[in-house]
Amino acid sequence: MLQIYEALPAGFVDAAPTALAALLGGPSLIHLPGRRTPALFVSVLLHGNETTGVEAVQAVLRHYRGRDLPRALSLFVGNVTAAREGLRRLDGQPDYNRIWPGGEHVDSPEARMAADVVDIMRRRGVFASIDIHNNTGLNPHYGCINRLDGQYLHLASLFSHTVVYFTRPRGVQSMAFAELCPAVTVECGQAGSAFAAEHAQEFIEAGLHLAEIPAHPSMPVGVFHTVATLKIAPDVSFGFGRCGAELELLEDLEQLNFHELPVGTALGRIGNHAGVAIVAEDNSGRDATRRFLSVDNHEIQLRRHAMPAMLTRDERVIRQDCLGYLMERLELPAS
Repeated sequence: MLQIYEALPAGFVDAAPTALAALLGGPSLIHLPGRRTPALFVSVLLHGNETTGVEAVQAVLRHYRGRDLPRALSLFVGNVTAAREGLRRLDGQPDYNRIWPGGEHVDSPEARMAADVVDIMRRRGVFASIDIHNNTGLNPHYGCINRLDGQYLHLASLFSHTVVYFTRPRGVQSMAFAELCPAVTVECGQAGSAFAAEHAQEFIEAGLHLAEIPAHPSMPVGVFHTVATLKIAPDVSFGFGRCGAELELLEDLEQLNFHELPVGTALGRIGNHAGVAIVAEDNSGRDATRRFLSVDNHEIQLRRHAMPAMLTRDERVIRQDCLGYLMERLELPAS
């Protein structure tokens, strides 16, 4: 499945994300030279409808057209077939941000491809890793890390003063590359935003210009730890507002993202026969619904103080992935 290029394919810089499947022939690893080595690794389009990464990389390459990059760049372009349809992933495909070494998808063609990418970059050497994503819900721009290490925090802080530390789900790109180098995932708000593409472009260029990665953040950061994943039970119908479904989520649910909420905050209402409508899983994948959620007079409420992230109204994403996450503020030891 993996296409490997040692030069930039003709037409890449100006191609729409929907055209990349035909242009590249499949998921692709593109190695470009630069003044410094080893390469900065950047992954884009792990979800086919999250196009900011492609737009940002294209802007960087246009900026350096005819000139050497400050540092070598290895670019992984992921789910181009889903991008052709404007979808996160196609039916029957695994999630391209769950297929990396350390995850559950260990024996699929996509997982073997992802393992090949990691092996290639291990042999070549890699300076740092940036994985670029969009959200479906209303969220600020923020960085995500999988290790509470000074270099990882520094890399994330170059993008945002809000940093999320997470250890679940498994099989994500940043967790696999954290075994090789400082690695960060950046969440750039919703796809199609000119500001999102510009912000991601600036971050990539900052990474290309780094001679080294200091072992401390570049500015003060607020660090939040993901403590639970919220999912809707597969046999429960749901909607938003007073819709008559078994689970009626808040009409403005996305407005709760990145607000520290008190105990008793409502997420929605359940009918008489909905059963366990929203399930919370902890970072070990165990059911933790009773720790985080309660039901009072049919209203689903937070049982403990928490900050939601990535709550979305996109029903396809909710069914394919999750409703969102709960986080708690993490106090780092003084350096």
